[in-house]
Amino acid sequence: MPSEQSIFLIGPMGAGKTTIGRLLSCEMHLEFVDSDKFIEERCGANIPWIFDMEGEVGFRDREEQAIDLLTQRRGLVLATGGGAVMRAENRQHLGSRGIVIYLCTSVEQQIARTSKDKNRPLLQTANPAQVLRELFKKRDPLYREVAHVVLQTDQRNPRWVVNEIKKRIKALS
Repeated sequence: MPSEQSIFLIGPMGAGKTTIGRLLSCEMHLEFVDSDKFIEERCGANIPWIFDMEGEVGFRDREEQAIDLLTQRRGLVLATGGGAVMRAENRQHLGSRGIVIYLCTSVEQQIARTSKDKNRPLLQTANPAQVLRELFKKRDPLYREVAHVVLQTDQRNPRWVVNEIKKRIKALS
């Protein structure tokens, strides 16, 4: 793969985008960026605070700007937020500016991986499993629409996932 090519990881919260992204960037000698962390650094505030002050629409506006900027970079592994695919502009930028990998996971796996994380505003509810099921119904078709590669991460070792991504990218070339 040419080193100037970028890889964009999409999928629901808890799919392993950040963990896989860090490992993949190390192995491929590419810069790693987490779009949520990028947004927090640019605003000087965390995601829950942005949601509280600006609502989801305000956050999604910030996310759209970040995705536009970040997808213009070359030689990058980008872990996006779970809802980044909700906006057509983001799907367009992701799909046309790099290789998009959809890290797919079950709701059960998401709950296991995110249950103690207070930095996820959409899960601060009495029934996070129901929220995750509803999000999956809306977002899964959008993830699949933009993805060049779909990869199941349930019960998969992060190293295996990284090696599989590298294999699939090579097959695309």
